[in-house]
Amino acid sequence: MLYSVIKAIHIIFMVSYFAGIFYLVRLFVYYKDTDDFDEVKQEILRNQYIFMAVRLWNIITLPAGILMLLSGLTMILLNSGLMKTPWFHLKLTFLVGLGIYHFWCWKKVKELKKLNGNILPTSNIKLRQFNEIATFILFAVVFTVILKYYVLEYWWQLILGFFGIIFLITSIVKLVNRNKTKELKEKNQ
Repeated sequence: MLYSVIKAIHIIFMVSYFAGIFYLVRLFVYYKDTDDFDEVKQEILRNQYIFMAVRLWNIITLPAGILMLLSGLTMILLNSGLMKTPWFHLKLTFLVGLGIYHFWCWKKVKELKKLNGNILPTSNIKLRQFNEIATFILFAVVFTVILKYYVLEYWWQLILGFFGIIFLITSIVKLVNRNKTKELKEKNQ
């Protein structure tokens, strides 16, 4: 029973953490989108986006991440057999990637605070692409946890499907960006 309660807590804070990470990087994109705005509008929006990013990081994303990590470690302590399963090692590998992504997000929040409303040097398309990394990690972790041993048995089909999903998502992002750029050009003419 205790393990199931901890697992439920882990899932709840995993959902909260990913919601925070997803929205945080969108705020970076929105901040970058203000580059072409007039000075007054730019200042107002950038200050608001900085405020929102810092609050989101400190109030939702970081605490949810810590509670997700603690509940995950507790599950490992309660079921040490997990460490002997190959699918769990794969999950941990993806979580290392999530840790690197988390660190990148933290550095971007700090960078945004230091900018004081100046231009974010990262390109818009790069921010939009980074926004999808959390989605790919989430897909990889969830499929690994749900399919467990089938991940190892059907690894090549899953990799093919995973790259198909990556291709689909990146194509949609590029299409949206192309349409957005086209609309901005038409608006400026």
